[in-house]
Amino acid sequence: MRGIWRPLLKLTVYTVTIALATSVLTLIIVNERFTPTNTYTAQFTDASGVLPNSDVRIAGVTVGKVESVEVTDDNRATVEFTVAEDEFVPRSVRIAVKYKNLIGDRYLELEHGPGSAAELRDGANIPAKRTRPAVNLTVLFQGFRPLFEGLQPAQVNQLADEILRTLQGEGGTINQLLAHTASLTNTIADRDRVIGQLVDNLNQVLGTVSARDAQLATLVTQLQRLVSGLSANREAIGESVQSVSQLTTSVAGLLGEARPPLKADIEHLSGLAANLNRGSETVDHVLRNLPTLLNEVDRTASYGSWFQFYLCQAGGTINLPKPLPNNVVAYQNAAARCSG
Repeated sequence: MRGIWRPLLKLTVYTVTIALATSVLTLIIVNERFTPTNTYTAQFTDASGVLPNSDVRIAGVTVGKVESVEVTDDNRATVEFTVAEDEFVPRSVRIAVKYKNLIGDRYLELEHGPGSAAELRDGANIPAKRTRPAVNLTVLFQGFRPLFEGLQPAQVNQLADEILRTLQGEGGTINQLLAHTASLTNTIADRDRVIGQLVDNLNQVLGTVSARDAQLATLVTQLQRLVSGLSANREAIGESVQSVSQLTTSVAGLLGEARPPLKADIEHLSGLAANLNRGSETVDHVLRNLPTLLNEVDRTASYGSWFQFYLCQAGGTINLPKPLPNNVVAYQNAAARCSG
């Protein structure tokens, strides 16, 4: 009897250990939680790959699970999920379907969006305009087909995983991005000669820079001196900037004071232009004879800082009453200076 108890005890301990391990594994697989939770629903235009017990994460940390996925009458998917009660979910929350791995497992990622930061109430519904479906892998990998054809299978798997992680959550721009990537791949393949010429030209540029390294070093040194000088005079520069600000304020005040009379002058400019136009013949006569007049005036001041006049000729008319004739008085100087 004593020999039976020892193996029986070992079998019991082994059975209990296996049962506990199996229970823990089962709880992990079904994503079961025993903490209080809040329940929410979300509308998706495409919830492919989202299944009951799929993870719900915030910043990469699992905080809940998907309870059910149903199709509505308007061809949308209603996803019901739970989140731990102690996790904060804002009213502006946005939900994205993301890939958990390359075999198609997916999860829901809760993200903060613009809007109210108040907490979302239990049982609330998130509309489709604040949800985003997962990346379309078919479009993604077909766009990278030209690139995949030149890689080994292991490299293809690694690159596919990196592309998925990089582009996940940006489904709105994937088609354009893939088209550009495929076009770039084909262009690189078709224009290798142009690329070769570009490399040759780059070598020439680098050779020229290398041949003039002394001038480049001098340029860098002078630039350093300039920066050092500006740094040493930063206080003076700051005061100058302040003075410029004061000057700007003064000029603004001056212009404010000068604006009313300037406006009046501009308004009277039209009348002045009209008067000049009416007297255009007189203005033309004055302008044509003004140089001669100025020369004569200059002669009167040629002996000093005063005007000196010399009478060469004078005349006048005295109008007498009728029937007496008008009397004309004239004076003529015969000096040599008056002959010019």
